[in-house]
Amino acid sequence: MQKIRTARFQIGDVVKHRVYPFRGVIFDVDPTFSNTDEWYEAIPEAMRPSKDQPFYHLYAENAESEYVAYVSEQNLEPDDSGMPIRHSEVEETLVATDDGGYRLPPAQFH
Repeated sequence: MQKIRTARFQIGDVVKHRVYPFRGVIFDVDPTFSNTDEWYEAIPEAMRPSKDQPFYHLYAENAESEYVAYVSEQNLEPDDSGMPIRHSEVEETLVATDDGGYRLPPAQFH
């Protein structure tokens, strides 16, 4: 029986990559790896993360661009810079909080 781990981060948390120079805000969480085998195999074997940990979907940015990233929990750490995320989709899907993070907007029922 596989043990399910509790995700360290949650939707709206601002994080940065431990190795590569990018940061982002989490907009979705997978309890374990849930991407394609091709994506996984493209990672150099020595750097491939374990699949049995949470993976995060990020609105990510680096000095040159904005994009969507899929990152294992082991490769993320909190970003406490307090700088807002400039990714264009953030304002469309998340609401900024007073503490520098983000949250989902209240549900809209019709």
